[in-house]
Amino acid sequence: MPVLTAEHVSQMGSDPKGDTSTAVPAPPGQKRRAPGQQRTVGTRVTGQPAFVLHSYPYKETSLIVELFTRDFGRVALIAKGAKRPHSQLRGVLQTFQPLTTGWTGKNELRTLTDADWVGGMLPLEKTALLCGFYLNELLVKLTARDDAHAKLFDHYVSTLNQLAHNEPAPIVLRKFEMALLKQTGVAADLTRCTVTRTKVQPDVHYVVDPERGPRPERPDDSAPRVAGKTLLDMEREDYTDPATQAQSKQLMRYLLSWHLGGAPLNTRQILIDLLQL
Repeated sequence: MPVLTAEHVSQMGSDPKGDTSTAVPAPPGQKRRAPGQQRTVGTRVTGQPAFVLHSYPYKETSLIVELFTRDFGRVALIAKGAKRPHSQLRGVLQTFQPLTTGWTGKNELRTLTDADWVGGMLPLEKTALLCGFYLNELLVKLTARDDAHAKLFDHYVSTLNQLAHNEPAPIVLRKFEMALLKQTGVAADLTRCTVTRTKVQPDVHYVVDPERGPRPERPDDSAPRVAGKTLLDMEREDYTDPATQAQSKQLMRYLLSWHLGGAPLNTRQILIDLLQL
């Protein structure tokens, strides 16, 4: 099966006929999206690339679905009638499969109007499936609704593909965790010492302040100690060194816990128990 790339997913909402509907105004500091890249009519959105992060029952026949979309970030939608046996949405709203979606409404909880399966991605199985749920839990807990992260969306697509093709899960997850912190604007610069204001040294051990960045270790530190080489390797996404793999695991666990305010990650604990990820 051909691999669905981030570029393919980003084009899922494009209109081959050249739709000229007015695009949603871009937030300050971001470029306005070209007509046809996403299509809106008033408060209606159509043709939006998305993945299901999570869903849960709403009333007797409906669902509330959390989507991660390329141009709108995380959105919450009511999928009316999705629990009915003959609903067209029933078999479409599955996790880890690319969709094109549409919705309408002005409130935080809007109404899903359309969802179509795109295909092109291998299903996640066994350990990869559990890792996928871990990614989704991170996105739900660490991204704000209606906060667009197109680059993170592309990274999510790439990560799912890597997991589906059995690439080493610990390395794949470390790369995504770091991308998530960077794209949401909370990652400190791991390559710059906050004390000396110079580049970290490979043979020096550091402690990473979650808000400020690395500083040389002290005897009373309780946070994980990591070698400068590990920090430089993480910035390069080079996890070939076993020491980098081990230290980055402890560091990311610490940073994520801090940014989550100590709230537990259910899937993370399962992964730790099963695989020591």
